[in-house]
Amino acid sequence: MQDFWFRLSVPIVLGTLFALLLWGVFSATIAQLFMLLALLVVMARHAWQLYKLLQWLHDARIETIPEAGGIWGEVFSRLYKMVKRHNRTKQDMVAELQHIEQATAALPEGVAILNEVNRIEWCNPLAQQYFDLDSKRDFMQDITYLVRQPEFIAYLHESNFNEPLVMRPTRHDDMVLSIKLIPYGENKRLMISRDITQLERIEAMRRDFVANVSHELRTPLTVVNGYVETLQDMPDLSQDNARRALQLMAGQTKRMENLVADLLTLSHLENDRSPLLEEVVDMDVLLNEIYHEGKLLSGKSHPLRLELLSNAKLLGNREELRSAFGNLLSNAIRYTPEGGAILLRWAERDGQPVFAVQDSGIGISPQHIPRLTERFYRVDRSRSRETGGTGLGLAIVKHIAIRHQAKLEILSEEGKGSTFALVFPDKRAHVDEMLAP
Repeated sequence: MQDFWFRLSVPIVLGTLFALLLWGVFSATIAQLFMLLALLVVMARHAWQLYKLLQWLHDARIETIPEAGGIWGEVFSRLYKMVKRHNRTKQDMVAELQHIEQATAALPEGVAILNEVNRIEWCNPLAQQYFDLDSKRDFMQDITYLVRQPEFIAYLHESNFNEPLVMRPTRHDDMVLSIKLIPYGENKRLMISRDITQLERIEAMRRDFVANVSHELRTPLTVVNGYVETLQDMPDLSQDNARRALQLMAGQTKRMENLVADLLTLSHLENDRSPLLEEVVDMDVLLNEIYHEGKLLSGKSHPLRLELLSNAKLLGNREELRSAFGNLLSNAIRYTPEGGAILLRWAERDGQPVFAVQDSGIGISPQHIPRLTERFYRVDRSRSRETGGTGLGLAIVKHIAIRHQAKLEILSEEGKGSTFALVFPDKRAHVDEMLAP
């Protein structure tokens, strides 16, 4: 502070001393005139520096800060350091804000900040996507003007946020959102939204699965229980009737056994922790086994033919491949009327091994094809049950295909038969060196 006053008073002191000198040499009038002129010069200089400071304050940029000497040089030097420090702090705050925005953008939930009157102060990209918001256009807009569903407005005004609200957004009716409001700060609320569409689908699949399994088991259990009660209530039951009842009970028991076996197989295949034990499978041997099993299952009702157009072996799990190929063949036998032809083919397509089963059966309508691999999905429920199908065969084939990086292709036309093909990647083809060209 002392240095400031010293530097400020130096011009005035020097001017006063020089005026005293003039007074002694000339007269008091000349000294007074000089002193007045010196003060005017000092005031004009300060006024000019103040004007430059005022002009600079209109656009306070560090590169345009004025230059000056003396006390004003010190003032502008300190302003320069202060602005530089301010800019550095501002840059740090901008970087931190960008970091926070990047972090919130990476969140798997939509996040929006609402004030005490439910106006939007900020929202991350996922919240914009879920509710069709625009962070600039909808800033400080009432959220109820943009999300007008009655259940959401009621949830917002009830102020009971212990449980989340589950709803479908108006413009995304194929999406299910879980919305939860969390009060914080001074009358502010954090609105967190999460896409639970997949969870809802899984829950629906679980409910359908339980209902389907219960339904599939109820029928054979009802038949078995009915015959057991009949046998108990008829002490004089003839041997032929008893034998017939036992045969039907055995058939229903076998059906339940097949269902449980397929469920266990499907559970094993869907378990990600179940490793795929691979080996080089001799397709000639495997397909001949499946061909002979198919002839036994068909009982000479269908002319079966096996074509081996490739000598390639396949890298994979033999038992899983046997299950997949066997399921495709048994389906063809079940859905092909007596006398209809069935062809098994092992070939290559553009270097990719392909196993196909072609039949001349009843065929499938186009609307059913995308859903054929769903568990318990049947085109004709009554016919499938009559032929002993569990409704899980193609679901098993699909999972085995996935584990072998294969693709299941289905070509069918109602009344003209179907072709089911498993197309394996070329990396799974294995040709013996002595047979390779």
